Amino acid sequence: MSDYPVNMDIKPEVHAFFDPATNTISYIVKDPSSTSCAIVDSVMDIDYAAGRITYEHADELIAFIEKNGLKLEWIIETHVHADHLSAAPYIQERLGGKIGVGDKIMVVQDTFGKVFNEGTEFQRDGSQFDKLFVDGDTYKIGNMEAVAIYTPGHTPACMVHVMGNAAFVGDTLFMPDGGSARADFPGGDAGTLYDSIQKVLALPDDMRLFMCHDYGPNGRDIQWETTVGEEKAHNIHVGGGKTKEEFVKFRTERDAQLDMPKLIIPSLQVNMRAGEIPTDKDGKPMLKVPVNGL
Repeated sequence: MSDYPVNMDIKPEVHAFFDPATNTISYIVKDPSSTSCAIVDSVMDIDYAAGRITYEHADELIAFIEKNGLKLEWIIETHVHADHLSAAPYIQERLGGKIGVGDKIMVVQDTFGKVFNEGTEFQRDGSQFDKLFVDGDTYKIGNMEAVAIYTPGHTPACMVHVMGNAAFVGDTLFMPDGGSARADFPGGDAGTLYDSIQKVLALPDDMRLFMCHDYGPNGRDIQWETTVGEEKAHNIHVGGGKTKEEFVKFRTERDAQLDMPKLIIPSLQVNMRAGEIPTDKDGKPMLKVPVNGL
């Protein structure tokens, strides 16, 4: 059983918003006893070839919150995403709320600050975010208590956020037929990822799990919700009692065959800044492309 303070009697309203360009699912999570809510893993749209940023996906979240008279208290990032850009500051400017991420963001900032040759002006202390969570931290969304669980392996800064009977797992797990996320990014580790997944699977069997991504394996429709019990029984990478050794062998061999995510270069630069776009010496929005740096 989990050592984290979870309350399965609290059942938040969860509204999912799928972004087909990046196969990302963003969530609005509402406290059942108030109008307070949180956003988990927002998306900022980018046409990378054209160098154009837009906000259609974020505007959909904003419109839903405004239409339903909700109060946004938190904008949660489960980790520094490598496959989509966060819209957190755009949303915060319009609706308020605190932007939160795991405190190991500093490890990511240090690693990729060097890759992108950011210089001393780029702060590597997580100060771009309003809250840096550590393992077991609790926080409130209205009257609902949420807890952050440290789950490294995919990246060194991954966290699962449990809100009542709903857990938002980021890239720690995929749907049972999708398995798990890669563990070969800088700071990632397959063995560590296995251990983190076990922390998630120690939550109650009927805990609802919400994915950050789904790719519709074998042509099925896109899905994003399952349970701990379903993952324990049927996850193709870790379910059915698969051992750590089996997982590490499979994950390492599989990761060696994967291409880099198409948006990794802009995503890392933006997301390690809490969603802010970097600028050049004249203050103009500008992204870098490190050659042979990743």
